[in-house]
Amino acid sequence: MHRRTLLSAGLAASALAAVTACSGGGSGGGGSAETPSELTTIDFFTDKAAWEPSFEEMNQTSTSINVELKFTGYSDPTAYDSFIKQAFRTRDVPDLFTWHTGGQLAELVEQNLVAETTDLWTEATSNNLVPEGLIDNYTHDGAQYGVPLNVAYWAMYYNKPIFEEHGLEVPTSWDELMANCDTLMTAGITPFHQMNIIFEFVWFQLLLMGQSPETYEALQTGEASYTDPEVVTAAREWGRMIDEGYFVDPGVQTDPQTLLNTGEVAMAYLGTFFTGQLASIGAVSGTDYGIFVPPNLNPATSDPQMVIETGPLVAGSGSENEAEVLAYSSWWFSDEAQNAWSTARGDVSFNPNVSIADPELSALSDAVNDPATVAQKRYLEATPLPIYTRSTEVFGKFVTDGGDPMPMLEQLQTVADDYWAEQG
Repeated sequence: MHRRTLLSAGLAASALAAVTACSGGGSGGGGSAETPSELTTIDFFTDKAAWEPSFEEMNQTSTSINVELKFTGYSDPTAYDSFIKQAFRTRDVPDLFTWHTGGQLAELVEQNLVAETTDLWTEATSNNLVPEGLIDNYTHDGAQYGVPLNVAYWAMYYNKPIFEEHGLEVPTSWDELMANCDTLMTAGITPFHQMNIIFEFVWFQLLLMGQSPETYEALQTGEASYTDPEVVTAAREWGRMIDEGYFVDPGVQTDPQTLLNTGEVAMAYLGTFFTGQLASIGAVSGTDYGIFVPPNLNPATSDPQMVIETGPLVAGSGSENEAEVLAYSSWWFSDEAQNAWSTARGDVSFNPNVSIADPELSALSDAVNDPATVAQKRYLEATPLPIYTRSTEVFGKFVTDGGDPMPMLEQLQTVADDYWAEQG
């Protein structure tokens, strides 16, 4: 198995100067990152319109490199994606924009629409500003494109008062987790949240990487089949849990943060962005809820598995302010930038040197940065688009109906066979 281990490291303050000075001019690792001598405004586009206050806060910090962002936010992701693609057909190439990793980033790279950032990553890696494994999400044909806007660690949120009331401990094995679920079921409490849209795939990724991380990774490259025994074992456990009522009705309209905070569900497997959603309804970290790394389904899988979701900041190739955008991208890796960003968002940072005030996120970050923890890509970004598209349909149906997983797995393998055959 290809291990993508997350490591923590100390860093001297001089790293900021080193990383913002890096330039790709001589190595072919990207265009030159040029810090402007006077304040420069670069156009920034994103599908995260609600994040405008956070970026306004960042403008107060980025004056240290004489760069500020002019924010344009979209609330409709489909309209946003169309806008970005159409912008490249005009002379108004976007300076800086948020995008998606995986196949959608590769599509822009293959059309030479985005600036290479290999030298920025080399410098950031050498200064221990990023954990190992994160770079995989930004690599295409051996080069890097974009820098990480954010990361989210996928972990299990749980209602602490419910655990305390029923004498439950944070589980360290799958058997312990299931025993907790049985106690909750007996008390009339639904153990888990689950959705049949948007995040319909997440329990598949959790169960499969905990059963066989090698198989989870091999599915991403066509070296494993959806009908392999390891996949079938994980899917059957998923089906058993659905059929036995371990999950809330996936069609429920109540927000997951409300379901967890009110105790309608005891646990929710979500990314660390969920912390902000809980805070928005007044839930207190460490008091109302806790977070733990889910145990592996297979006890023979000894290393903890952690899905890292990440989205990129991307520089448009040939944009009017490309050199300044690359300077901003380089600065974005720094302790200065990431401390400010973590504070503005109330979330974790990819930079292991950033202090986290939230007690539960801090403990999770320590667990993530344990050398034994293996980083995995999220299923959505790791899976070729035609296969993922079909999975949204069959996983959504399975989450709703449960039952025998074999028809679902066979359908996915048929799509996978066609896709990988086309790749030669």
